[in-house]
Amino acid sequence: MASHERPDNCAGSARFATTHWSVVLAAGRHSSPQAQEALAVLCRTYWYPVYVFIRRQGFSADESQDLTQEFFARLLEKHFLAQVDQEKGRFRSFLLAACKHFLSNERDRARAKKRGGGREPIFIDIDDAERRYRLEPAHQLTPEKLFERRWVLTLLDRVLALLRDEFVRDGKEDQFDHLKVFLTGEKNQPSYRELGQKLGMPEGSAKVAAHRFRKRYRELLREEIAKTLNEGDSVENEIRELFAALGG
Repeated sequence: MASHERPDNCAGSARFATTHWSVVLAAGRHSSPQAQEALAVLCRTYWYPVYVFIRRQGFSADESQDLTQEFFARLLEKHFLAQVDQEKGRFRSFLLAACKHFLSNERDRARAKKRGGGREPIFIDIDDAERRYRLEPAHQLTPEKLFERRWVLTLLDRVLALLRDEFVRDGKEDQFDHLKVFLTGEKNQPSYRELGQKLGMPEGSAKVAAHRFRKRYRELLREEIAKTLNEGDSVENEIRELFAALGG
């Protein structure tokens, strides 16, 4: 399921701790260090969908880097939290709308390389960004569709990295490397018997390990999605929209 398997829908709407985007929205006009850091974490995680959206608008790599840095610099200024509409809902939708507004107000493109005044709120590896951008589909994906698609893939990559970190902390990195194939849904997956042989455990234990691996991945996926939603928003609805965007 690393990129293609749709997570099981759970009955009802799960409740998550108030974190990240809900913290930002709850801050309103009373900015706090916690809300500012929550917003910064979200921006550092999802900068590439913004970069690729700007890049697909026709800007050069250098212009896109400068515009992305300036966009996030403005987003993270102290007075910004006072302007956040608590009815904005999902961070994904807000970020795209805010980026469009930012670009529409940028009149003097020739000054792009002089923007920012040294402010670099998030690190952008321009070489890595361009390497990834060259791999983006060149067909009729609009900037908005590309933003949505890259958002989903960024989310899935992050969840997989978090899961790997858990296995590494437990000294089970080798087990993670053998189990991650069970997230893809591909037909050439090893049998549980083969998995057991690789992991040095009975077939039944290997099957249980794979089941727990998928279950933990789904849990982490839901937790990461919840961080980008306002309290009361449906994780299930966001999952459906995200995977529809990936399929489109």
